[in-house]
Amino acid sequence: MSRFIVSALPPAGLKLPSLKLVERRRFGDHRGFLSRLFCAEELAEAGWSKPIAQINHTMTARKGTVRGLHFQHPPHAEMKLVSCIRGEVWDVAVDLRADSPSFLAWHAEILSAENGKALLIPEGFAHGFQALTADAELLYCHSAAYAPEAEGGLSPVDPALAIAWPLEISEMSERDRAHPLIATGFVGVRL
Repeated sequence: MSRFIVSALPPAGLKLPSLKLVERRRFGDHRGFLSRLFCAEELAEAGWSKPIAQINHTMTARKGTVRGLHFQHPPHAEMKLVSCIRGEVWDVAVDLRADSPSFLAWHAEILSAENGKALLIPEGFAHGFQALTADAELLYCHSAAYAPEAEGGLSPVDPALAIAWPLEISEMSERDRAHPLIATGFVGVRL
């Protein structure tokens, strides 16, 4: 029996077919539960095709904080499996793939410790989130190690993206505030 339920996103309307929602099944009893965070064999069916190169753990202290929108340029482009292990976040992925029919489209999902959902974000997407609770913690599985020379980012408040953050933005890092707006002629990421 698979320990994951995988869905393409969003279920209706504009499709981002390579973005996947992973819902973890919990198996438990009076002692608690077991939930598998990662299984290469099962997630391969959802598009995860590489080994895990890095696992990162973040904690965002203040509700309303926005982090992102981050990505890495090829040849360091990465897939991410993003899971919330404490609190709740509104997790966003933006398609930056050149010539994609969903170029610059975004999709968001609520990830929480309670709902057990994760986003499987393919190469060529930017990622960010807003903390919906204080002390929100995320685990990220990355298919490529962080490469500072390949770092890219977009402004989370870029009017061209029109991301409808659910809360007033209470905090953003200087680095994220400095991400550029999408310029006319932006062609995206070529994988």
